[in-house]
This record gives sequence, structure tokens and C-alpha cells, in this order.
Amino acid sequence: MRVNLVAAAVVYPSVHREPNADFDRFVLDRSTALLRTAVLLVGDRGHAEDLLQTALLRLAVRWRSVQSHPEAYVRRVLLNLARDRWRRSIRRVTEQELTDATHAAAGRDPADTVVDRDALRSALADLPRRQREVMVLRFFADLSVAETAEALRMSEGTVKAHTSRAVTRLRQALKITEHVHGR
Repeated sequence: MRVNLVAAAVVYPSVHREPNADFDRFVLDRSTALLRTAVLLVGDRGHAEDLLQTALLRLAVRWRSVQSHPEAYVRRVLLNLARDRWRRSIRRVTEQELTDATHAAAGRDPADTVVDRDALRSALADLPRRQREVMVLRFFADLSVAETAEALRMSEGTVKAHTSRAVTRLRQALKITEHVHGR
């Protein structure tokens, strides 16, 4: 995805931004990872691209005040935009398109990887909104419990509870049994 702030300035005329190499470098370095996060939050690549575009435009406007923590700011904006979408939508997206090529594990049929990935995305999409947000931030964005709690403005205990419930639901949906010695 390529962010075009010049074209966006036509849509959002209030966006007037001085050229800033740090901002441009952040967009180049982090937009792919942020797009993946957005796709997992909303389940649709096209809508995720729109959300990320909006989030980066908001970042451009506030760059001076948030340049010490731009990724956290963009993640917060993405979460808020995704929540707005959930509030407006009546139906859930049930069919999803695979957006990224995967590297198949050695000795494994690549088709199995695609099927597993699709099943996981579908199961993730069926989670309640808060559980899905926690799972995306904890395990995809690789945030700690404390960082996730801060990003979602909830207690660490609530993050842990949502994580536990979400893992249980995902295991049931994917029919995964726990193989841990001593349990």
C-alpha cells in the first residue's frame, strides 16, 4: 500500500503538512505492519487500507505532538476507526480474501497453510470485538499485557481475561486440543 498524502489533501483540505523525512520514513517502514494489523482488526483488506490511510493522515496532522510514539498513536486511531465501523455495521463479513503470500513449512503442502490461515482468520473474525482486539494486539502486534492494556484503556486483568476467553473460543472453533504434559 502506498500512502498518497498529496491526493489525500484534496479529500482532506485541512491536511497541510511540511515535508518531514522522519514522517516519511515512518510511513515507509511501518505501513506494511500497520496494514496487517488493520486487516486483522476489520477482516477486509480494502477497508483496512482505507482505515490506515485515514490513520496516517491524522498522524500527519499531529506529527509534531506524537512523533515520539507514532506507532502507538496510529494503532489507537486504527482501533477507534475499526470500532466505529463495527458500530455502524449490521452484518459481519464472512468471506475473506487472503492478502499475503505465506511461506509453507518444510515438508508441508502449501495448500494446508492457506487453509489453516483462512480458518484462523475466520475464527478470529467470529470473536467478540474486544477479544479480537486483544488477540490482534497481543499476538500479532506482539504487545505485552501492559502495552495492550494501555492501548485498549483497560486493566491488565481484563486483558488477561479476554485473552483466556479468546484462546478458548479459538481452540473450540479450530478444534485444537491442548497437548501439555502434566495436565
